[in-house]
Formats: sequence, structure tokens, C-alpha cells
Amino acid sequence: MINKQVQIITNSLEETRALGEKTGKHLDSGTVLALTGDLGSGKTTFVQGLAKGLDVPDNYYITSPTYTLINEYPGKYHLFHVDLYRIENYADFDDIGLYEILRSDGIVAIEWADKLPKNFLPEYLAIHIDILNNESRKISMTAHGLRGENLIGRKHGINCSKIWGHFRS
Repeated sequence: MINKQVQIITNSLEETRALGEKTGKHLDSGTVLALTGDLGSGKTTFVQGLAKGLDVPDNYYITSPTYTLINEYPGKYHLFHVDLYRIENYADFDDIGLYEILRSDGIVAIEWADKLPKNFLPEYLAIHIDILNNESRKISMTAHGLRGENLIGRKHGINCSKIWGHFRS
């Protein structure tokens, strides 16, 4: 069930990263983010900001785990950065430890989440990034479950306009 949605326009890599950072500051443990969008749309850039918002130390460089499939970073909560681009079939999920990661209390950011089977994630925040031009992106965040709804709607009495400020479209 889709609870709430917000669309945000960013006009540079820095703004996309800053949006990820602001989002990361407001996440609770166990939150799953399902990122989708074309190649080069800014999924990893968003996760770089997310890591900063989760207090991942600056000496960790956040890169796409296209070949390693999962990168893990320490911070306020452990950040598991998953890339499903090269996954061929669902049996690989067990091989890479995806089921265990999803049961952890860390934050899980899954790039190419559209490779997951329908209804695989019971509760998550879907983040779809559309390329508008060389610099601008339209980022659609859709809540699937209470955690995402709390982030998009109200989080402990904080309206989402206070979370994302000038990013709201």
C-alpha cells in the first residue's frame, strides 16, 4: 500500500547529495530505501549524501558497489549499500546475504531495486530519480509502510518541509 509521496527537484550533484544527507539525518534504524532510476541518474550521489547524514566517517569514500554488490559503512547506524545491477536471479540474494542484511537494524540502500520481486520488501521508502537535464533531477519518494510515511509526512511532529526545506517542488 502506498501511503504518501513527495517529489523534489535538485539542480546539481551537490543538491542531490545534500538531499540524501538531510534524508539520512531523519532515518530510524532498520529503514530500507529502494532506489531506482536510469544509469547515471544520481542513485550513488544520493547515497553519498545519505552516508554523510548517517555520520559515516569522512575517510570512507562511498562508491557504487556494482562489482562488490554490497558495501558496509559504520555510522549512527550501519549503512548497507547494495547494488543489484549485476544480479542474475533471486537465488543470488541468499548468496550475497541480502536476507540477513534486511533483518538487521542498519539502514539499507538498494540501488536497482526494480530487480527485486514484487512485494519482496514489506516496508520501505522508494526513491526514483528521473534525469531532467545534465544537472537537474526529479526525485520521487514514495512511502510503503509506516517508516516511510513518518519520514514523508510527519516525523515526531516535524513536517517534511522542515526536513527537506527548499528542495520541495
